[in-house]
Amino acid sequence: MATAAAFVRERTDWSGVMTVVAAGVVAAMQVGKGLIAGPLLQSDLGLNLSALGWITSVFAVVGVVGGMAAGAFVTAVGDRRLLGIGMALLAFGSFAGAASPAFTLLLLSRIIEGFGFLLVVVAGPAILMRLVTQERSDLVFALWSCFMPAGMAIAMLTGPAFAGWQAIWWSNGLLTLASLASIFLAVSPSRQTPRVATRFRDDAAETLTSRGPVLLFALFSLYSLMSFTLSSFLPILLIERLQVSLGTVGLLSAVITLVNVFGNLAAGHLLSRGFARGRLVASAALLTGVSGLWIFLSPSGGHLILALCILFSAIGGLIPATLISSVPLLSPRPALAPMAMGLLMQGSNLGQLVGPVAVGTAIEFYGWTSGAAFIGASAVLCIGLTPTLERTLRESRPER
Repeated sequence: MATAAAFVRERTDWSGVMTVVAAGVVAAMQVGKGLIAGPLLQSDLGLNLSALGWITSVFAVVGVVGGMAAGAFVTAVGDRRLLGIGMALLAFGSFAGAASPAFTLLLLSRIIEGFGFLLVVVAGPAILMRLVTQERSDLVFALWSCFMPAGMAIAMLTGPAFAGWQAIWWSNGLLTLASLASIFLAVSPSRQTPRVATRFRDDAAETLTSRGPVLLFALFSLYSLMSFTLSSFLPILLIERLQVSLGTVGLLSAVITLVNVFGNLAAGHLLSRGFARGRLVASAALLTGVSGLWIFLSPSGGHLILALCILFSAIGGLIPATLISSVPLLSPRPALAPMAMGLLMQGSNLGQLVGPVAVGTAIEFYGWTSGAAFIGASAVLCIGLTPTLERTLRESRPER
Protein backbone atom coordinates (compact mmCIF):
# COMPACT_ATOMS: atom_id res chain seq x y z
CA MET A 1 0.00 0.00 0.00
CA ALA A 2 1.33 3.40 -0.87
CA THR A 3 2.07 5.97 1.66
CA ALA A 4 0.09 9.02 2.48
CA ALA A 5 0.87 12.44 1.22
CA ALA A 6 4.43 13.49 1.73
CA PHE A 7 4.98 16.21 4.24
CA VAL A 8 7.33 18.89 2.95
CA ARG A 9 6.70 21.68 5.44
CA GLU A 10 9.41 22.55 7.92
CA ARG A 11 7.02 24.40 10.23
CA THR A 12 3.35 23.90 11.06
CA ASP A 13 1.14 26.85 10.12
CA TRP A 14 -0.74 27.08 13.40
CA SER A 15 -2.73 30.15 12.39
CA GLY A 16 -4.11 28.32 9.38
CA VAL A 17 -4.67 25.15 11.39
CA MET A 18 -6.71 26.93 14.06
CA THR A 19 -8.77 28.79 11.44
CA VAL A 20 -9.65 25.53 9.69
CA VAL A 21 -10.49 23.82 12.98
CA ALA A 22 -12.66 26.82 13.93
CA ALA A 23 -14.53 26.48 10.62
CA GLY A 24 -15.14 22.84 11.46
CA VAL A 25 -16.47 23.81 14.87
CA VAL A 26 -18.88 26.32 13.32
CA ALA A 27 -20.02 23.68 10.82
CA ALA A 28 -20.64 21.20 13.65
CA MET A 29 -22.74 23.81 15.45
CA GLN A 30 -25.21 23.49 12.59
CA VAL A 31 -25.69 19.86 13.59
CA GLY A 32 -25.86 20.68 17.29
CA LYS A 33 -28.47 23.40 16.90
CA GLY A 34 -30.93 20.78 15.66
CA LEU A 35 -30.39 18.75 18.83
CA ILE A 36 -30.81 21.48 21.43
CA ALA A 37 -33.73 22.99 19.52
CA GLY A 38 -35.57 19.66 19.60
CA PRO A 39 -37.97 20.55 22.43
CA LEU A 40 -38.64 23.96 20.84
CA LEU A 41 -39.37 22.36 17.47
CA GLN A 42 -41.66 19.84 19.16
CA SER A 43 -43.62 22.67 20.74
CA ASP A 44 -43.68 25.07 17.78
CA LEU A 45 -44.10 22.67 14.83
CA GLY A 46 -45.60 19.67 16.64
CA LEU A 47 -42.86 17.26 15.57
CA ASN A 48 -42.52 13.72 16.94
CA LEU A 49 -39.21 11.97 17.67
CA SER A 50 -38.97 10.46 14.19
CA ALA A 51 -39.33 13.89 12.56
CA LEU A 52 -36.79 15.36 14.96
CA GLY A 53 -34.44 12.57 13.98
CA TRP A 54 -34.63 13.74 10.37
CA ILE A 55 -33.73 17.30 11.39
CA THR A 56 -30.40 15.87 12.53
CA SER A 57 -29.98 13.01 10.05
CA VAL A 58 -30.78 14.95 6.88
CA PHE A 59 -27.14 16.11 6.82
CA ALA A 60 -26.20 12.47 6.37
CA VAL A 61 -28.56 11.92 3.43
CA VAL A 62 -26.13 13.96 1.35
CA GLY A 63 -22.97 12.77 3.05
CA VAL A 64 -23.67 9.05 2.92
CA VAL A 65 -23.58 9.05 -0.89
CA GLY A 66 -21.47 12.11 -1.67
CA GLY A 67 -18.38 11.83 0.51
CA MET A 68 -16.06 10.41 -2.14
CA ALA A 69 -17.34 12.83 -4.76
CA ALA A 70 -16.58 15.69 -2.38
CA GLY A 71 -13.07 14.29 -2.03
CA ALA A 72 -12.67 14.42 -5.80
CA PHE A 73 -13.80 18.06 -5.81
CA VAL A 74 -10.92 18.92 -3.47
CA THR A 75 -8.57 18.29 -6.39
CA ALA A 76 -10.86 19.78 -9.03
CA VAL A 77 -11.76 23.00 -7.21
CA GLY A 78 -9.01 23.52 -4.66
CA ASP A 79 -9.19 22.81 -0.94
CA ARG A 80 -9.52 26.39 0.34
CA ARG A 81 -12.09 27.35 -2.29
CA LEU A 82 -14.13 24.22 -1.55
CA LEU A 83 -14.05 24.99 2.18
CA GLY A 84 -15.36 28.48 1.42
CA ILE A 85 -18.17 27.11 -0.75
CA GLY A 86 -19.15 24.77 2.06
CA MET A 87 -19.33 27.57 4.61
CA ALA A 88 -21.38 29.72 2.20
CA LEU A 89 -23.91 26.90 1.76
CA LEU A 90 -24.14 26.48 5.53
CA ALA A 91 -24.87 30.19 5.97
CA PHE A 92 -27.49 30.23 3.22
CA GLY A 93 -29.19 27.12 4.57
CA SER A 94 -29.29 28.51 8.08
CA PHE A 95 -30.89 31.77 6.93
CA ALA A 96 -33.40 29.87 4.77
CA GLY A 97 -34.27 27.60 7.69
CA ALA A 98 -34.88 30.54 9.98
CA ALA A 99 -37.46 31.87 7.52
CA SER A 100 -39.20 28.50 7.07
CA PRO A 101 -42.75 28.37 8.46
CA ALA A 102 -43.22 24.59 8.21
CA PHE A 103 -41.37 21.30 8.62
CA THR A 104 -41.04 20.58 4.87
CA LEU A 105 -39.26 23.85 4.09
CA LEU A 106 -37.10 23.51 7.19
CA LEU A 107 -36.07 20.04 6.04
CA LEU A 108 -35.15 21.38 2.59
CA SER A 109 -32.97 24.05 4.18
CA ARG A 110 -31.25 21.36 6.24
CA ILE A 111 -30.41 19.50 3.01
CA ILE A 112 -28.64 22.64 1.76
CA GLU A 113 -26.76 22.81 5.05
CA GLY A 114 -25.93 19.13 4.60
CA PHE A 115 -24.16 19.86 1.31
CA GLY A 116 -22.18 22.62 3.00
CA PHE A 117 -21.26 20.48 5.97
CA LEU A 118 -19.99 17.68 3.73
CA LEU A 119 -17.71 20.04 1.80
CA VAL A 120 -16.29 21.47 5.02
CA VAL A 121 -15.48 18.13 6.65
CA VAL A 122 -13.74 16.83 3.50
CA ALA A 123 -11.89 20.02 2.52
CA GLY A 124 -10.73 20.79 6.08
CA PRO A 125 -8.43 17.75 6.48
CA ALA A 126 -7.08 18.26 2.95
CA ILE A 127 -5.94 21.74 3.95
CA LEU A 128 -4.46 20.47 7.21
CA MET A 129 -2.39 17.86 5.35
CA ARG A 130 -0.44 20.66 3.66
CA LEU A 131 -0.22 22.96 6.70
CA VAL A 132 1.29 20.48 9.16
CA THR A 133 4.68 18.83 9.55
CA GLN A 134 4.89 15.06 9.80
CA GLU A 135 5.91 15.22 13.46
CA ARG A 136 2.77 17.18 14.35
CA SER A 137 0.32 15.29 12.16
CA ASP A 138 -1.20 13.08 14.89
CA LEU A 139 -1.67 16.09 17.17
CA VAL A 140 -3.22 18.26 14.46
CA PHE A 141 -5.62 15.57 13.28
CA ALA A 142 -6.57 14.86 16.89
CA LEU A 143 -7.28 18.58 17.19
CA TRP A 144 -9.37 18.48 14.00
CA SER A 145 -11.37 15.54 15.35
CA CYS A 146 -12.47 17.83 18.19
CA PHE A 147 -14.53 19.96 15.80
CA MET A 148 -17.66 17.84 16.05
CA PRO A 149 -18.00 17.55 19.86
CA ALA A 150 -16.80 21.12 20.39
CA GLY A 151 -19.29 22.57 17.91
CA MET A 152 -22.17 20.50 19.20
CA ALA A 153 -21.33 21.41 22.80
CA ILE A 154 -21.24 25.12 21.99
CA ALA A 155 -24.60 24.84 20.23
CA MET A 156 -26.14 23.03 23.20
CA LEU A 157 -24.66 25.48 25.69
CA THR A 158 -25.80 28.62 23.86
CA GLY A 159 -29.11 27.32 22.49
CA PRO A 160 -31.19 27.82 25.66
CA ALA A 161 -30.22 31.52 25.70
CA PHE A 162 -32.41 32.16 22.65
CA ALA A 163 -36.14 32.77 22.81
CA GLY A 164 -36.97 30.51 19.87
CA TRP A 165 -35.41 28.13 17.38
CA GLN A 166 -35.52 30.73 14.59
CA ALA A 167 -33.17 32.99 16.55
CA ILE A 168 -30.73 30.09 16.86
CA TRP A 169 -30.78 29.65 13.09
CA TRP A 170 -30.27 33.38 12.35
CA SER A 171 -27.32 33.71 14.73
CA ASN A 172 -25.65 30.61 13.34
CA GLY A 173 -25.92 31.97 9.83
CA LEU A 174 -24.12 35.16 10.85
CA LEU A 175 -21.41 33.22 12.68
CA THR A 176 -20.83 31.07 9.61
CA LEU A 177 -20.32 34.16 7.46
CA ALA A 178 -17.72 35.44 9.92
CA SER A 179 -15.89 32.12 9.77
CA LEU A 180 -16.01 32.22 5.98
CA ALA A 181 -14.26 35.60 5.97
CA SER A 182 -11.53 34.35 8.33
CA ILE A 183 -10.71 31.44 6.02
CA PHE A 184 -9.71 33.70 3.15
CA LEU A 185 -7.76 35.96 5.51
CA ALA A 186 -5.76 33.34 7.42
CA VAL A 187 -5.50 30.22 5.23
CA SER A 188 -3.09 30.21 2.31
CA PRO A 189 -4.33 28.76 -0.98
CA SER A 190 -2.95 25.49 -2.27
CA ARG A 191 -0.01 25.70 -4.66
CA GLN A 192 -1.46 22.81 -6.62
CA THR A 193 -3.30 23.95 -9.74
CA PRO A 194 -6.95 22.81 -9.64
CA ARG A 195 -7.73 20.27 -12.33
CA VAL A 196 -10.87 18.62 -13.63
CA ALA A 197 -11.44 15.30 -11.89
CA THR A 198 -11.57 13.24 -15.10
CA ARG A 199 -10.48 10.00 -13.42
CA PHE A 200 -13.17 9.92 -10.75
CA ARG A 201 -14.37 6.44 -11.66
CA ASP A 202 -10.86 4.96 -11.63
CA ASP A 203 -9.90 6.77 -8.43
CA ALA A 204 -13.12 5.69 -6.73
CA ALA A 205 -12.58 2.09 -7.79
CA GLU A 206 -9.02 2.13 -6.47
CA THR A 207 -10.15 3.58 -3.16
CA LEU A 208 -13.05 1.16 -2.76
CA THR A 209 -10.91 -1.87 -3.57
CA SER A 210 -8.22 -0.90 -1.04
CA ARG A 211 -8.61 -2.57 2.33
CA GLY A 212 -7.48 0.42 4.41
CA PRO A 213 -10.06 3.04 3.34
CA VAL A 214 -12.91 0.50 3.40
CA LEU A 215 -11.91 -0.63 6.88
CA LEU A 216 -11.84 2.94 8.14
CA PHE A 217 -15.27 3.49 6.57
CA ALA A 218 -16.69 0.48 8.42
CA LEU A 219 -15.16 1.41 11.78
CA PHE A 220 -16.29 5.03 11.56
CA SER A 221 -19.80 3.90 10.60
CA LEU A 222 -20.00 1.81 13.75
CA TYR A 223 -18.60 4.57 15.96
CA SER A 224 -20.98 7.11 14.48
CA LEU A 225 -23.94 4.80 15.01
CA MET A 226 -23.01 4.38 18.69
CA SER A 227 -22.40 8.08 19.19
CA PHE A 228 -25.54 9.38 17.50
CA THR A 229 -27.71 6.72 19.10
CA LEU A 230 -27.18 8.59 22.35
CA SER A 231 -26.43 12.17 21.33
CA SER A 232 -29.40 12.63 18.98
CA PHE A 233 -31.87 12.35 21.85
CA LEU A 234 -29.63 13.33 24.75
CA PRO A 235 -31.56 16.50 25.72
CA ILE A 236 -34.89 14.66 25.71
CA LEU A 237 -33.43 11.67 27.59
CA LEU A 238 -31.97 13.93 30.28
CA ILE A 239 -35.25 15.81 30.68
CA GLU A 240 -37.12 12.53 31.20
CA ARG A 241 -34.52 10.82 33.43
CA LEU A 242 -33.28 13.80 35.46
CA GLN A 243 -36.46 15.93 35.43
CA VAL A 244 -34.53 19.13 34.68
CA SER A 245 -35.37 22.29 32.73
CA LEU A 246 -34.34 23.01 29.15
CA GLY A 247 -31.70 25.47 30.36
CA THR A 248 -30.16 22.90 32.68
CA VAL A 249 -30.29 20.14 30.10
CA GLY A 250 -28.52 22.42 27.63
CA LEU A 251 -25.66 22.85 30.08
CA LEU A 252 -25.50 19.13 30.90
CA SER A 253 -25.65 18.14 27.23
CA ALA A 254 -22.85 20.58 26.46
CA VAL A 255 -20.66 19.13 29.21
CA ILE A 256 -21.33 15.56 28.08
CA THR A 257 -20.56 16.40 24.47
CA LEU A 258 -17.53 18.54 25.30
CA VAL A 259 -15.73 15.81 27.25
CA ASN A 260 -15.47 13.96 23.93
CA VAL A 261 -12.77 16.50 23.13
CA PHE A 262 -10.60 15.13 25.94
CA GLY A 263 -10.79 11.70 24.33
CA ASN A 264 -9.82 13.20 20.96
CA LEU A 265 -6.78 14.96 22.42
CA ALA A 266 -5.83 11.95 24.53
CA ALA A 267 -5.77 9.84 21.36
CA GLY A 268 -3.36 12.28 19.72
CA HIS A 269 -1.07 12.08 22.77
CA LEU A 270 -1.18 8.28 22.94
CA LEU A 271 -0.61 7.85 19.21
CA SER A 272 2.38 10.19 19.26
CA ARG A 273 3.87 7.93 21.94
CA GLY A 274 3.44 4.83 19.81
CA PHE A 275 0.24 3.36 21.26
CA ALA A 276 -1.23 0.75 18.88
CA ARG A 277 -4.17 2.16 16.92
CA GLY A 278 -6.13 -1.09 16.85
CA ARG A 279 -5.76 -1.60 20.58
CA LEU A 280 -6.87 1.98 21.23
CA VAL A 281 -10.01 1.57 19.11
CA ALA A 282 -10.88 -1.81 20.66
CA SER A 283 -10.47 -0.57 24.24
CA ALA A 284 -12.56 2.52 23.57
CA ALA A 285 -15.30 0.51 21.84
CA LEU A 286 -15.49 -1.91 24.78
CA LEU A 287 -15.86 0.80 27.43
CA THR A 288 -18.21 2.86 25.29
CA GLY A 289 -20.40 -0.16 24.60
CA VAL A 290 -20.64 -1.14 28.28
CA SER A 291 -21.51 2.38 29.43
CA GLY A 292 -24.03 2.80 26.59
CA LEU A 293 -25.79 -0.45 27.47
CA TRP A 294 -26.03 0.64 31.08
CA ILE A 295 -27.51 4.02 30.10
CA PHE A 296 -30.33 2.52 28.02
CA LEU A 297 -31.04 -0.61 30.07
CA SER A 298 -30.89 0.86 33.57
CA PRO A 299 -34.15 2.37 34.87
CA SER A 300 -32.24 4.60 37.29
CA GLY A 301 -31.67 8.29 36.78
CA GLY A 302 -29.84 11.04 38.59
CA HIS A 303 -26.10 11.15 38.99
CA LEU A 304 -25.46 7.60 37.77
CA ILE A 305 -26.94 8.19 34.32
CA LEU A 306 -25.15 11.53 34.08
CA ALA A 307 -21.80 9.94 34.98
CA LEU A 308 -22.31 7.16 32.45
CA CYS A 309 -23.11 9.67 29.71
CA ILE A 310 -19.90 11.55 30.51
CA LEU A 311 -17.88 8.31 30.43
CA PHE A 312 -19.52 7.25 27.15
CA SER A 313 -18.56 10.54 25.50
CA ALA A 314 -15.03 10.86 26.90
CA ILE A 315 -13.91 7.33 26.06
CA GLY A 316 -15.66 7.40 22.70
CA GLY A 317 -13.55 10.40 21.69
CA LEU A 318 -10.52 8.13 21.34
CA ILE A 319 -12.03 6.46 18.27
CA PRO A 320 -12.58 9.28 15.73
CA ALA A 321 -9.19 10.88 16.37
CA THR A 322 -7.49 7.53 15.82
CA LEU A 323 -9.39 6.78 12.61
CA ILE A 324 -9.06 10.26 11.08
CA SER A 325 -5.30 10.36 11.70
CA SER A 326 -5.04 6.92 10.06
CA VAL A 327 -6.36 8.14 6.70
CA PRO A 328 -2.97 9.42 5.41
CA LEU A 329 -1.40 6.12 6.49
CA LEU A 330 -3.94 3.88 4.76
CA SER A 331 -4.71 5.82 1.57
CA PRO A 332 -3.79 3.82 -1.57
CA ARG A 333 -1.61 6.72 -2.76
CA PRO A 334 -1.11 10.38 -1.78
CA ALA A 335 -3.46 11.84 -4.40
CA LEU A 336 -6.32 9.69 -3.07
CA ALA A 337 -6.08 10.87 0.54
CA PRO A 338 -8.98 13.38 0.12
CA MET A 339 -11.12 10.68 -1.50
CA ALA A 340 -10.28 8.25 1.32
CA MET A 341 -11.25 10.97 3.80
CA GLY A 342 -14.50 11.40 1.87
CA LEU A 343 -15.19 7.69 2.21
CA LEU A 344 -14.51 7.96 5.94
CA MET A 345 -17.04 10.79 6.13
CA GLN A 346 -19.54 8.59 4.30
CA GLY A 347 -19.14 6.14 7.16
CA SER A 348 -19.69 8.92 9.67
CA ASN A 349 -22.80 10.05 7.83
CA LEU A 350 -24.12 6.50 7.50
CA GLY A 351 -24.13 6.13 11.28
CA GLN A 352 -25.55 9.62 11.67
CA LEU A 353 -28.34 8.74 9.24
CA VAL A 354 -29.25 5.33 10.63
CA GLY A 355 -28.83 6.19 14.30
CA PRO A 356 -31.32 9.02 14.95
CA VAL A 357 -34.05 7.78 12.60
CA ALA A 358 -33.90 4.09 13.57
CA VAL A 359 -33.44 4.73 17.28
CA GLY A 360 -36.10 7.45 17.34
CA THR A 361 -38.59 5.08 15.73
CA ALA A 362 -37.61 2.23 18.07
CA ILE A 363 -37.97 4.43 21.14
CA GLU A 364 -41.42 5.54 19.98
CA PHE A 365 -42.58 1.90 19.93
CA TYR A 366 -40.48 0.11 22.55
CA GLY A 367 -39.14 2.78 24.92
CA TRP A 368 -35.64 3.92 25.80
CA THR A 369 -34.27 0.39 26.39
CA SER A 370 -34.39 -0.32 22.64
CA GLY A 371 -31.38 1.94 22.14
CA ALA A 372 -29.18 -0.66 23.85
CA ALA A 373 -29.40 -3.03 20.88
CA PHE A 374 -27.85 -0.48 18.52
CA ILE A 375 -24.98 0.37 20.85
CA GLY A 376 -24.22 -3.23 21.83
CA ALA A 377 -24.12 -4.56 18.28
CA SER A 378 -21.98 -1.65 17.07
CA ALA A 379 -19.44 -2.09 19.87
CA VAL A 380 -19.06 -5.83 19.25
CA LEU A 381 -18.55 -5.35 15.50
CA CYS A 382 -16.08 -2.52 16.08
CA ILE A 383 -13.97 -4.67 18.41
CA GLY A 384 -14.08 -7.52 15.91
CA LEU A 385 -12.58 -5.35 13.14
CA THR A 386 -9.62 -3.99 15.11
CA PRO A 387 -7.27 -6.96 14.48
CA THR A 388 -7.71 -6.35 10.75
CA LEU A 389 -6.90 -2.67 11.30
CA GLU A 390 -3.63 -3.56 13.05
CA ARG A 391 -2.69 -6.04 10.33
CA THR A 392 -3.40 -3.51 7.57
CA LEU A 393 -1.30 -0.85 9.30
CA ARG A 394 1.61 -3.28 9.67
CA GLU A 395 1.43 -4.17 5.99
CA SER A 396 1.52 -0.49 5.01
CA ARG A 397 4.63 0.40 7.02
CA PRO A 398 7.34 -1.11 4.81
CA GLU A 399 6.10 1.00 1.88
CA ARG A 400 6.13 4.32 3.72
